[in-house]
Amino acid sequence: MKIIRLICRIITGSVFVFSGAVKAIDPLGSAYKFHDYFQAFNLDFLQPLCLPLAIILFTAEFIVGFSVLTGIRQKEGIFGMFILIIFFTPLTFILALANPVSDCGCFGDAIHLTNWETFEKNIVLFLMVLILFTGRKKSSATFRPVTEWILTISVIILCAGFAIYNLIFLPVIDFLPYNTGTHIRDKMIIPDDAPINQYETTFIYEKGGEQKEFTLENYPADDTAWKFIEQKSVLKKKGYEPKIHDFAITNINNYDITDSILNNPGYTLLMIVRKLELANPAKLGKGFKAGKECLSEGIDFYILTASGIGEIKKEENGLPICQVDETTLKTMIRSNPGYIVLKNGTIIEKWSWANFPDDVLQVIKNDRNQN
Repeated sequence: MKIIRLICRIITGSVFVFSGAVKAIDPLGSAYKFHDYFQAFNLDFLQPLCLPLAIILFTAEFIVGFSVLTGIRQKEGIFGMFILIIFFTPLTFILALANPVSDCGCFGDAIHLTNWETFEKNIVLFLMVLILFTGRKKSSATFRPVTEWILTISVIILCAGFAIYNLIFLPVIDFLPYNTGTHIRDKMIIPDDAPINQYETTFIYEKGGEQKEFTLENYPADDTAWKFIEQKSVLKKKGYEPKIHDFAITNINNYDITDSILNNPGYTLLMIVRKLELANPAKLGKGFKAGKECLSEGIDFYILTASGIGEIKKEENGLPICQVDETTLKTMIRSNPGYIVLKNGTIIEKWSWANFPDDVLQVIKNDRNQN
């Protein structure tokens, strides 16, 4: 039994540490996932809590995993892990049935699981945590209590600090499809032999006040007594989806300029502002200044936003402002505003507002001279 407990400790501790760590690398990604779930369940009043809840969740996951794995405050770690798994196992079952959001987000953007895969994973973890919980009294201290509490609090502070760093300066590991070095077109390609989405289509007909559901094989095509009510198509098997499948840029005249930007053999600086009306004016001002400097030197510059035309016109400043889907902008960069430098459709640099160079023009010139 001691060996089994050790195996359970290593597996559950590692899973919780990994889950907490990848979320701490991308705290905004975790916040967006909370946003999606709140929106799906009509809990929009909880939206302001998305980021705080995300930080609390991945810090809790990391610390209980660390505790169980290292043996530091192990009893408390097992108890905390038991509370988390008791809460999330039935919750993930509900999510698997309802499927409000396709990706659970339990491992951030590092590993994508369906809701059913997440539930199955939690069932396995639940059994292991249950073994640890029933035998928690056999756990022994690794260090003196004061030392263990100091280490535990230090790890909590380090985890939260690490998350804040990634929040300000962009994730230290970019799991997103728009990471540095990516040739955007390559990730938009759909192979010729790629599987396509498979749907099951059913038809609702009514006769004599009774409604009945039919398939393509048995619907009453020749029986005029049946009155057609509605058609339903349900996705049964998802086909191939390229890593980048929603990248489209339109200017204020509603012209698609995506190809023009991706085909530019030179440098293009993209300033990404999810919502112009919500961005900090000082941060916007720095980006606008850099954009004017780039354009004066023949370097393309575009502001990408999900704001409406009305808000865009309020920012009339002589700079090209384009519209992009908000989800795409969130996926491109975890900063508002954020910056991406393209060269011939390849991402060669990314910055948040916090580490955006004061002289970005010189940075681009230096890269041009080196290449």
